[in-house]
Amino acid sequence: NEADDKIIAVLYDDFVFGKIKTIHECPNDLIERLRHYFLTYKDAPGRESGRVQITDIYDREEAETIISLSLEDYKNNFKPH
Repeated sequence: NEADDKIIAVLYDDFVFGKIKTIHECPNDLIERLRHYFLTYKDAPGRESGRVQITDIYDREEAETIISLSLEDYKNNFKPH
């Protein structure tokens, strides 16, 4: 029952996806493939499935905010000795 944000990124100047700047520019088939992956990747034989939920899909600005907040959390929890 914890948030587990996933960031989808594209390599700069990637031949196939390099022009994509927002999640809304991704082909729907790719979004559905990613959705299926994230909904099932923690499932294992003999385990209850459906443990993962996708509650929201955010765009680039939200992803950048999450990355910044994660970096701050990391710095606060793993200070150098």
